[in-house]
Amino acid sequence: MPEAPLTLPTLIRTIRGARTQAEERELVQRESAKIRGAFRGDEPDSRASNLAKLLYIHMLGYPAYFGQMECLKLIASQKFHEKRIGYLGAALLLDEKQDTHLLLTNSIKNDLLHPSAWVQCLALSTLGSLGSAAMFRDLAGEVEQLARVGQPAVRRKAVVCAVHIIRKVPDLTDTFIALGEQLLSDRSHGVLHGAVMLIVEMCEQTPQALEHFCKCVPQLVGILHNLVVAGYSPDNSISGISDPFLQVQILRLLRILGRDNEEISDAMNDALAQVATNTETARNVGNAILYETVLTIMGVRSASGLRVLAINILGRFLVNKDRNIRYVALASLQKLLQAESSAVQRHRSTVLACLTDPDPTVKR
Repeated sequence: MPEAPLTLPTLIRTIRGARTQAEERELVQRESAKIRGAFRGDEPDSRASNLAKLLYIHMLGYPAYFGQMECLKLIASQKFHEKRIGYLGAALLLDEKQDTHLLLTNSIKNDLLHPSAWVQCLALSTLGSLGSAAMFRDLAGEVEQLARVGQPAVRRKAVVCAVHIIRKVPDLTDTFIALGEQLLSDRSHGVLHGAVMLIVEMCEQTPQALEHFCKCVPQLVGILHNLVVAGYSPDNSISGISDPFLQVQILRLLRILGRDNEEISDAMNDALAQVATNTETARNVGNAILYETVLTIMGVRSASGLRVLAINILGRFLVNKDRNIRYVALASLQKLLQAESSAVQRHRSTVLACLTDPDPTVKR
């Protein structure tokens, strides 16, 4: 009587219990042969469990290429748990160089139009992680539509997927410019964070997008002001600071928009000063926001007083107990030495004191 195939928990326990590498290899080879036979016999009832076992074997570093077509069969299934395993397998076993991409594109397109938000999220996550330029061109319209009118969770994933699309295919930027502007008014923290990421990516890719979003600086400054003073959403506060990830992304976008632009730099001076003076530094979350603020102040044409404030923040970092923060401050001051020599010289004694630090990276 043939030996029954192992369940996934039993397989994991058995492999972990192997005493030698040879014993583990023998177990994996035996189970892989059973899985391959089941795939060849086209057993639909056990396909999902067999693929789950194969993915575990793949994560251990053993060959699992023979499961690629099974991923596509599971993705086409009407059962959610099978579709989920299929998409997970596709993300692990396939890449954009595989010949199966035409089949995968059709399956993803069908699922992007599926009535279930859960299925749409699976399709968006997989598309963003392994989509090729051809797939992105074929499916950009569906992604843009979901980012506009889908449920909040779907819109959030669609916007992140759009970021990957712009990175891979920059000439699709025009498709998403109107979407980025619309989503800046969204009340969902996750969607707004994704929208700022998308705008950053578009502005870095094309000068047309950079020029278009310059008019959004007052709106971005208003959002940042609300985050610093009024608070945006208590559900997203970390260490008492409201939405630090969103603050950092907005600061990064302001730095891109204000570079070499006097008028736009003036429009953000008050907001940058507000962040620099009101951010709590007791935790690393606040220090991260302050560091991003310093980079933005020094990256745009900000007022001289604001630049001195930025260097003084770096000076405070030099006396921080965390050596990582001291190292970041020293590296930043080194870059600013030529442009802001007099302001940096005020912290000369603190810099010299760092020579006694036991950490060799700080000494260097």
